[in-house]
Amino acid sequence: MSETQTPPKTLQYRIDGPDDAPALILGPSLGTTWHMWDRQIDELCERWRVIRFDLPGHGGAPAHAASSVPELAERLLATLDQLGIQRFGYTGCAIGGAIGVELALRHPHRVASLALVAASPRFGTADEFRQRGVVVRTNGLEPMARSAPERWFTEGFAAAQPAIVEWAVQMVRTTDPGCYIAACEALAAFDVRAELGMIGVPTLVLVGSEDRVTGPAEARTLVAGIRDARLALVPGASHLAPVEQPAAVTDLLLHHFATAWHDTLAAIPVPAMPPTSAPVAPVAEIAPAVPDRTAGDPSLRPDPYDTGMKIRREVLGDAYVDRATAAADDFTGDFQELLTRYAWGEVWAREGLDRRARSIVTLTALVAGGHLDELAFHTRAALRNGLTPTEIREVLIHTAVYCGVPAANAAFRVAQTVIQEETRPPA
Repeated sequence: MSETQTPPKTLQYRIDGPDDAPALILGPSLGTTWHMWDRQIDELCERWRVIRFDLPGHGGAPAHAASSVPELAERLLATLDQLGIQRFGYTGCAIGGAIGVELALRHPHRVASLALVAASPRFGTADEFRQRGVVVRTNGLEPMARSAPERWFTEGFAAAQPAIVEWAVQMVRTTDPGCYIAACEALAAFDVRAELGMIGVPTLVLVGSEDRVTGPAEARTLVAGIRDARLALVPGASHLAPVEQPAAVTDLLLHHFATAWHDTLAAIPVPAMPPTSAPVAPVAEIAPAVPDRTAGDPSLRPDPYDTGMKIRREVLGDAYVDRATAAADDFTGDFQELLTRYAWGEVWAREGLDRRARSIVTLTALVAGGHLDELAFHTRAALRNGLTPTEIREVLIHTAVYCGVPAANAAFRVAQTVIQEETRPPA
């Protein structure tokens, strides 16, 4: 077993098992650490060199937040490149499974075989995960820690194993809040439903029969979309099946990687781990930037509509945008298209201000204009864009001086109601 310091743009990891064995990577769920795989290690290490990793800010890992699944996958590859590991088996739970899907889609030559535990091609809705980020930004991780046992374990297991429940709660409590929020953003943006057919590696989709987070329905979607995939349903397990039913999960992983990887086991070169100070060879040269030849000719620029729709959904939420577009008719449709194309695709897409700053400007302008209906949903947008309730309060106090006390008074009533709704911890 070995552990190392973590350079930037890589991941904290731990290695168990023989140096000359094929590499098997284990990826964690959001809010957990590599210890969620402790009960699988002894048996897996009899045949594989097992590398477990922590997400940024989890398990004491450096708090270098990563806000997309592709970025997490690239950091994992950089870590494996340091170790000289080019080809490997991979299994991951929840967001760890999303990383595995990303690797199989973008770097198929690196992945010999894949196991996805409690995974999904899309985790709930983007609104749900961005809302979770708002709650954590306002209240810290305690609400997530308190609700973790009921999300992760069956009721009977939680009652019979109080020590494991407390372990789970402490894992969440000790996570860096900013990295947790960034991981929520990563899950909010993750959607590979249209790409599942491109996964060409043998895949095991494993799910607890009682999982209410990413359950059997999501697992069957993965199996239906991936060409060479099979389903394993684990009775009596919820979201963290490797913890709750360790023997069943271990047997399934052993069988999958011993059979799906059978023809390539002997051929996979796995060099011994180099010293941590060894230089890392670049994977590829960075090509010089190509000058933008469309900047001077508006007719050659891409239509900003798709970019605008993406930003509009990220800032205002899918539910709001869906209602607005569904309500559009022959009279209002062109106006909705104009908003998406120019307000969101042109102005909100500009790089001169970040989204936090644009939310501050927008709130101020809406108070000045007395547009209280729009102030309500832009207060929600400000929370999504990273403003805290304290910062929103300061913006409104500032408007009292420059926009007038009555305008600020009305704005406070609207904003207070929205903030109470949006930052209320889950029951």
